[in-house]
Amino acid sequence: MRDQIKKHNATYVAKTKKIKNWSAYNRALIQRGNIAIWLSDDAIQQWQTAEKHGGRGRSNKYFDFAIETCLTLRSVFNLLLRALEGFVNTLLNLMNAPIQSPGYSCQCKRGKQLNVQYRTKPITQGFIDIVVDSAGLKVYGNGEWHTRKHRANKRRTWRKFHLAIDAASHDIVSAELSMVSVSDGEVLGDLLQPLRRNVNRVTGDGAYDTRDCYDEIAVKGAVARIPPRENAQ
Repeated sequence: MRDQIKKHNATYVAKTKKIKNWSAYNRALIQRGNIAIWLSDDAIQQWQTAEKHGGRGRSNKYFDFAIETCLTLRSVFNLLLRALEGFVNTLLNLMNAPIQSPGYSCQCKRGKQLNVQYRTKPITQGFIDIVVDSAGLKVYGNGEWHTRKHRANKRRTWRKFHLAIDAASHDIVSAELSMVSVSDGEVLGDLLQPLRRNVNRVTGDGAYDTRDCYDEIAVKGAVARIPPRENAQ
């Protein structure tokens, strides 16, 4: 029993002990942002083959290791496929490696075929908090071109895009498209009803401060976080 108490006290002192080596501590924090990446000779040999997919102008054949490496970098740095291709080529040029990045089209197609475990975002379990809002979408077409060319006083055409977003993962869990005359509160039921996940809280702006919205949120068993409007009574 005494040994356990001594061990517990030693652990408590180690956790509560103040940091004195600030220089080493600061260097460790700085190293967290170091993105130095290096490929071994074996990795370079497993990157691509000298064989091409087809005729002239076709890209090289890349091994699964190359696609997995690129998609992992995409997940870590949150890059688009085109930006990912340039990012990987920059790293390979800094290493003077005799290889190049797979094209963004190749990464997109191969990423769907491979069982690559590169997604690091955890899947939300249990209750979720969602945020609802809408944005205007401008409809382009001949009317827009006619307005710019002839400076005609033509009414612009709009649509409203309603979104329900997971507050933790920022994933879109529901979406609806409506006419511009439809208010945000009228579409809230269409956003919440198809959801098969448990909702804890629903957050929105004053446009959702209506009785129908509160009723729709109550049906889902959630708590409404909606500020009252200026003319609320």
